Amino acid sequence: MTLASNRYNNSISIKIFYTLLFGGFSMIFFSCKNDGTTGGSGKANLSGQKMDSIMTEVIKRFNNPANTYATEAKLARYDSLLKVTKDVQESLNTAYLRATTLLELGKEKQAVEAYEKIYDFVKSVPSSRVTCGEMLGVAYMRLAERTNCIMNNNADACIIPIQGGGVHQDKGPARKAVEIFEKVLREDPKMLDSRWLLNIAYMTLGEYPNGVPKEFLIPGIGAKESISVKPFTEMASDLGIDVTNQGGGTIVDDFNNDGYLDIVTSGWGLAEQMHFFRNNADGTFTDASEQSGLKKVVGGLNIQQTDYNNDGLLDIFVLRGAWQAVGGFGEQPNSLLRNNGDGTFTDVTIQSGLLSFRPTQAATWNDFNNDGWIDVFIGNESIAQNTMYPCELYINNKNGTFTNIATPGNFNITLFVKGATSGDYDNDGWADIFLSCMSGHKILLHNKGANGSGISFDAVTEAAGFPQTEGGTFPTFFFDYDNDGWLDVFMCNYSFDKQLSFFAAKEALKPSDDKSGKILIYHNNQNGTFTNVSPKMHLNQPVFAMSANFGDIDNDGWLDMFMSTGNPNYRSLIPNRLYKNMGGKDFAEVTNSARVGNLQKGHGVSFADLNNNGDQDIYVDMGGAYIGDAYKSSFYLNPGQNQNNWINIKLEGVKSNKAAIGARLKLKFKDNGKERFVFRDVNSGGSFGSSTLRREIGIGQAELIDELTIIWPASGIVQVVKNIKPNQFIKIVEGKEGFEQIKIKNLIFKHKSGEIPMCAPVVSK
Repeated sequence: MTLASNRYNNSISIKIFYTLLFGGFSMIFFSCKNDGTTGGSGKANLSGQKMDSIMTEVIKRFNNPANTYATEAKLARYDSLLKVTKDVQESLNTAYLRATTLLELGKEKQAVEAYEKIYDFVKSVPSSRVTCGEMLGVAYMRLAERTNCIMNNNADACIIPIQGGGVHQDKGPARKAVEIFEKVLREDPKMLDSRWLLNIAYMTLGEYPNGVPKEFLIPGIGAKESISVKPFTEMASDLGIDVTNQGGGTIVDDFNNDGYLDIVTSGWGLAEQMHFFRNNADGTFTDASEQSGLKKVVGGLNIQQTDYNNDGLLDIFVLRGAWQAVGGFGEQPNSLLRNNGDGTFTDVTIQSGLLSFRPTQAATWNDFNNDGWIDVFIGNESIAQNTMYPCELYINNKNGTFTNIATPGNFNITLFVKGATSGDYDNDGWADIFLSCMSGHKILLHNKGANGSGISFDAVTEAAGFPQTEGGTFPTFFFDYDNDGWLDVFMCNYSFDKQLSFFAAKEALKPSDDKSGKILIYHNNQNGTFTNVSPKMHLNQPVFAMSANFGDIDNDGWLDMFMSTGNPNYRSLIPNRLYKNMGGKDFAEVTNSARVGNLQKGHGVSFADLNNNGDQDIYVDMGGAYIGDAYKSSFYLNPGQNQNNWINIKLEGVKSNKAAIGARLKLKFKDNGKERFVFRDVNSGGSFGSSTLRREIGIGQAELIDELTIIWPASGIVQVVKNIKPNQFIKIVEGKEGFEQIKIKNLIFKHKSGEIPMCAPVVSK
């Protein structure tokens, strides 16, 4: 009797289903193609309805057992099948899928019981015994996490290396996981997934590395790095800004223009409500989700801030439907939420002209035609042999509405787009677009500028030097990592044929040239071409980033990077990662010393100085694709890495868009007697997770900014401000001489006990 049969339900191979369900979509990575057909218009007849009724209908369609992520509907389906199925083989396979679904639902005890029965039933069949044994071990680990990390969460929970409060108090489930994984590995030592998880399980028991059998030990997990930084302090629960949800988006920015940064989160589950935490300017936050109107807004794997109507108030764009193109379950509308200026938001999707039903989580806001109003490009997800969902480019009509100019005859892109970013890579004054795709495509679109007939782009990918042979990629962004004044490109490979734990173990045991999950950085050659410099920058770890963003954690003026990692599989227990920029020449991983390597699934990432002390903190949405994989968000308070100086700049456009998105800054100063330049653009950072639009810029040991040059996007005005003292908050208005000093307080964040974090600065520099 074998566990896997040749068919499951509608003649779908259990192997294929299992790969799709737990393999991170590897079966569809290379099936995308550039196709001229269009799709996703089948729900256009809903446009006359109100948004809430549209979402009600979308939710009904989502809850279908054919949908991989509709776990409750799947469980009901398996329960009904088990009542009528008489074939032993089919009953066994259905019971196995039911156990997996229980795990997805967060019913770990029931899943353990179900897997135990199957494990006992197939004990005489080695291959099935190993397959089920591994999942039984995973179920015990999930039960251990539920008991220790979720129900009794603390700042050390699930942080690599697991130590202090992260060591499990209830050791029973992890001990059982160890027992099962060791049995699996004795039968099949090549199961590197189980070997990785075994080592993690021993760590949760406080017995790594000495307690791990030598033949199964993976040395060096959580080891001290050659370059270290001071540890961040995890304070989300202390401040009441922790949200337990599935994967979702984050925005950290000032939504009421009081100078203090607020937090907005989303979760991709269609039953998950958005959250709005208003900064009280006294070291506390108020959950204003209900009174703001955001609590009734559900879903959204990614969210972004924008000021689409130039009223000086930041609005919110919610992206939905990602990963669900198969079966049409991703035909979910995005939402544009207008900031009313009174603490509330109104859904204006329909009247703005942005209503469409295409699966996405990727968009980028910029003024592509330089008319002073923000436009939006939306990268949708198309999969060959399914309905095609072309990308969209909406031009702002300057009256609260948009027009999509991406038509079959113009700007037609139908790829599995996972990341979209925009920036002026050739310094010609026009915002260009870069797309990262699961299909392996990298698309660079050069903005040719506006003309009498509108705006157009040239696809210059091949000429720019981006190969299409490096596998699928996920998050992306433009950033100037070496401060030469030219935007470089970040991507992260997201191709794999095995589980992420397998690659983590393989690379830890023997580093290789395998590109699976590794970071790609393309340096701008200043002539329209780019060169992959990742190999020489020591970015060799398998990261598998789902989200990534950049900031400057130590105010040295060089941009650092944070990676949120994972995939839907419960075996994908790999740490999120932080990389420090070493003077534009190299990147050093500082995850372990910074204490930010959470093993749970990471999604939206935002860099921002939430306590106004000059050091950038990091807010991260945690949680996976399934209900049972929900987890608390993290807020990592920067302890103040050194005595470097900084400047915080808020820009306001007049002829250019009010939010100044696309404005370019150049700072000139002397750092320890050496003249330096730092370059920044105004944007929200990476393609998944939104950092504040105010520019928080480190300047090293400089005691004066000799010159700040701003190039405004629409007007082309080059504005110069000289002799700015550091360590202050300033505002600069387009075309207005000088700057205004902003008076805001340095906030003190306290633990629930009332104690102030040991390393956190409590006064402004």
